Amino acid sequence: MRRLLLLIALSTYYVLQINAQRFDDLPTPGGEEKVIDNTPDSIAKALMNRPAPGSTRQGLNPVLFLIGNSTMRNGTLGNGSNGQWGWGYYASDFFDGRKISVENQALGGMSTRNFYTDLWPAVRQALKPGDWVIVSIGHNDHADFFDAKRARGVIDGVAEDTMIVGFNIRKQIPDTVYSYGHYLRCYIREVREAGANPILMSLTPRDARDDKGLIIRKPQTQWAAYVAATEGVPFVDLNEISGAKLDSYSLWKQKYHFYGDKIHTSAFGARLNARSAAEGIYYSNNPQLKPLQQMMIGVALPMANVKRQKGKPVVFICGDSTVKNIDKSDHSGMWGWGTLANTVFDTLKITVTNQAIAGRSTRKYLNEGRWERIYNNLQPGDFVLLQFGHNDIGDLTSKKARAVIASAQDTCHVYQIEDEGRYELIYSFGWYLKKFIDDVREKGATPILLSLTPRNEWPGGKIERRDDSYGRWYREVIRQTGVEFIDVHNISADFLDKKYAGRDSEKCKQKAAVYFNHDHTHTSYKGAQMNARSLAKGLKQNHSSLASYLKR
Repeated sequence: MRRLLLLIALSTYYVLQINAQRFDDLPTPGGEEKVIDNTPDSIAKALMNRPAPGSTRQGLNPVLFLIGNSTMRNGTLGNGSNGQWGWGYYASDFFDGRKISVENQALGGMSTRNFYTDLWPAVRQALKPGDWVIVSIGHNDHADFFDAKRARGVIDGVAEDTMIVGFNIRKQIPDTVYSYGHYLRCYIREVREAGANPILMSLTPRDARDDKGLIIRKPQTQWAAYVAATEGVPFVDLNEISGAKLDSYSLWKQKYHFYGDKIHTSAFGARLNARSAAEGIYYSNNPQLKPLQQMMIGVALPMANVKRQKGKPVVFICGDSTVKNIDKSDHSGMWGWGTLANTVFDTLKITVTNQAIAGRSTRKYLNEGRWERIYNNLQPGDFVLLQFGHNDIGDLTSKKARAVIASAQDTCHVYQIEDEGRYELIYSFGWYLKKFIDDVREKGATPILLSLTPRNEWPGGKIERRDDSYGRWYREVIRQTGVEFIDVHNISADFLDKKYAGRDSEKCKQKAAVYFNHDHTHTSYKGAQMNARSLAKGLKQNHSSLASYLKR
């Protein structure tokens, strides 16, 4: 039996209607980049920036429509200008654009109910046979039913025989509210009527833990799973897939997947959720998903190109052009010491792979996906040598996109990148190093931090020491993480000082030039040999576990 609750008399309707703002009489949208409510002016600003439903369709190809809230598309522009990203931004990374387009129709602040009433009609009209619709919404459903600002709440659960009738102050009309499950069924029914394919997904996880320290799973998961089962539609448990990943991380790592609060994600969290959604679809055994699976790409984890040999650990070397350079076989030109690492390591006992690349900073190395490929390849017993710094300090908004905040503290800020217009949450030098260290330990491998190589500069007749900048930041990272540290900078600097220190700075520089090539930073073959030997010396001095793999 239906339970009917009349909350506000219709007489109130005529009193409040006087102050109503109509959708056809809106203020001119301004530059505000965040939906702060669901009033007509706020929604109008968002509608200017979301794609018109169906506008991304390529010829006769299908469209994958994403239906959700700010965890799927954050802010009016959805461009990360507030440091928060929705996973819908990255969803297209996993679909072949030649076969299907991904259209993110999500909007911050929406619930299953007010997306259905306010935004869904336009999406419904754009649907064509063969399209796909992912519905993953519900974070905002536990809210007031009829308030003036949002009026978005729904009844908990999946029952069809429950409703509440009242007066919607926001819309200035009598309104009826149904259960969470009811609205999901409405989406499913109308998608099918259009000849398209519905997929239900549970919600993204929140930054909240139970008494065992595990991410709390959302109750909407069971409700969505029940509706999917009873309606015979595919269900992807995004909440569980992403939640399990977060559970495997350190608390520090869990935290930076969110930004600003406990619901909205950073780019890290958005990418994690996008991958989880893709994995949930791609690896599903539901036969209804086979056509969509055939249009997917990039779901397999990217891996560094390393030839593993049974019983042998791998030492991964990460860094910039001082670690890997042109490295010509005739020993001319610039050389990185990582290319000569096999001269100090016993390759019968350990596999050495130089994953460094010129021009990279900690930030750029991470953003280009190079670190992800190493992370995915790590196994217990491996080692990772981390040496960055030469490219890390500079203009933060430069189009080179490599400078970091000059600090070892856990600090970050949103910057807009020159000539690109995109926004990025940039962290400190120490933060990027700590991320690498934490990731390595998570995989059961051993991180070893190396100070940057010295430059051919001789202030006062002694080689330049950078202990008051990078040295200070290294020491702070060591203090915070307890990571093993090899001071290659000072070991090599001691060697050069012993050979060339004197009163005439220019003469010192000229004599030491044999260890450098092209400029004061990049090393010759001889300089690369020196730095590789400095690494070996430091490992022995530390009694490092990696020292047992050095040549005798």
